[in-house]
Amino acid sequence: MTAGTRSGEWSIQDLAKATATTSRTLRHYGQFGLLPPSRIGNNGYRYYDQDSLVRLQRILLLRELGLGLPAIAEVLAGQQDTAAALRTHLDLLRQEQDRIRRQIESVTITLHKTERGEQLMAAEVFDGFDHTQYKDEVIERWGKDAYESGDRWWRSMSEADKKAYFQTHLDIAADYGKARTAGLTPESAEVQAIVQRHYDWITIGTQGPRPGVDYFAGLGEMYVADPRFGKNYDVHGPHTAEFVRDAMKVYAETRLR
Repeated sequence: MTAGTRSGEWSIQDLAKATATTSRTLRHYGQFGLLPPSRIGNNGYRYYDQDSLVRLQRILLLRELGLGLPAIAEVLAGQQDTAAALRTHLDLLRQEQDRIRRQIESVTITLHKTERGEQLMAAEVFDGFDHTQYKDEVIERWGKDAYESGDRWWRSMSEADKKAYFQTHLDIAADYGKARTAGLTPESAEVQAIVQRHYDWITIGTQGPRPGVDYFAGLGEMYVADPRFGKNYDVHGPHTAEFVRDAMKVYAETRLR
C-alpha cells in the first residue's frame, strides 16, 4: 500500500490501480459529490475506506449500464443502506447478464445469416439492445429536447412499429452494401436514391426539424469514427461505412445546402 495509508483504507492511487481507472476520474467523482474521500491526510492525499469501495463499485456498474453522473447521483442518494444497495447492485448485474446473453445470441444469428446470405429480421438483430443507453451521448451531441422528443416518439410506438422501423434501416444498410459491391459511386443516382430513403428514415427518428447539412454529414462521419455504428454497415462488406459516409456527404452538399 502507499505510504501513509492506514489499515482498512486505500489511497487514491491504490484505488485507481485496483479498479483500472485513473486518479483523475476518482477526483472527478469526488468533485461531483459521488465519491468523497473518507479522509484527507496531512500530506493532502485522499484516502478511501471500505464503504467507499462499495460506493465506487456501484458507480462503476451504473456507468457501465449507461447512466450519466447526474442520474447516478440520484440513485445513490435514494439508497443509503449498504446491504440494500448491494442487493440492487446484484439485480442490475443479473439484468445486464441477461441482456448481454441476448446480445450474443442476436449477433450470432446476424453473423450466421449474413454468411449464408439469408434475410435479416429486425426482431432478431436488435434483441437485447436498449436505445436509452445512448441518452447522455445524444443529449451532448444534439441537446436534451432532441433526446426527449425522440424518446417520447419511440415509447409511443407498438412493438410491430419498432420492428418495422428497424427493418427499414436494415434494408437501407443492405442496399448500400449491394451498391458498393456493384461498383456504384457515392454520387450516382442509384446511391443517392438510397441516401434519400436514409435521410427520410433519420428524419422520422429525430421527430424534430429536418436534419441540415452539418447534422447529416456529421452523422455520416460518426458511422466511420464510432465502430458501434459502423458495424451496422460494414457487416455488408469492408469499408461500407466509409461508402455510406461519402454518399451522405454528397447528399448533404447537393440536396441540403
